[in-house]
Amino acid sequence: MLTSRLVFWGGLFGLLIAGCMGSRTVSQAKQKQAKEDPAAVAESEVRQVSGSDQQPYLVRMETSKGDVVIEVHPEWAPRGAKRFRELVEIGFYDECRFFRVLEGFVAQVGMNGDPELNATWSKKKFRDDPVIQSNKPSFVTFATSGTDSRTTQFFFNIGDNSSLDRRGFAPFGKVIEGQEFVEALYGRYGEEPQQDRIDRKGNAYLKSEFPKLDYIVRAAIEPQ
Repeated sequence: MLTSRLVFWGGLFGLLIAGCMGSRTVSQAKQKQAKEDPAAVAESEVRQVSGSDQQPYLVRMETSKGDVVIEVHPEWAPRGAKRFRELVEIGFYDECRFFRVLEGFVAQVGMNGDPELNATWSKKKFRDDPVIQSNKPSFVTFATSGTDSRTTQFFFNIGDNSSLDRRGFAPFGKVIEGQEFVEALYGRYGEEPQQDRIDRKGNAYLKSEFPKLDYIVRAAIEPQ
């Protein structure tokens, strides 16, 4: 077992390369964030959506370990909250494997098992959100490969990862039920699953070579 320090930095590197590789640096992302007032940006973005999209909403994820309920807050990360809702509503996360689970750090998910569908959404990058909340245990955040490169992958914070805040990782929600199931996700594969092979072969690759991976059975917006 690697030390917690090695696991953390290995995990951080993995988060930074999630999805398609970006050419911009983390320092550029920090410079961009310095120009944005988080509260003003959040308020402006929230005003651009209408009706219930402005309000917090709940997503229930039935996983192979148990149900997890995420409370999503557009006022924390309006761009992330909007994308997450869109993906949940089309069923994108159904059958997605937790392909990267690092004890005491994160549980990452969000590559669709259908390579064609995954490829389509991997091209749909969206802009960063200012960091308003912190990456503490139970907070939920999109993965990124650099400035304005988020697509579909997200992670559950298992440990106190507040050091990710200054690197531009903006939580958009928080687990309010089922964090114990998140912490129980199968993690002995570590970072063995290769994202390029998931891109090409999807769940066929993961089921064949990593059969013990936990997964999202179904994700849905909870009725208000």
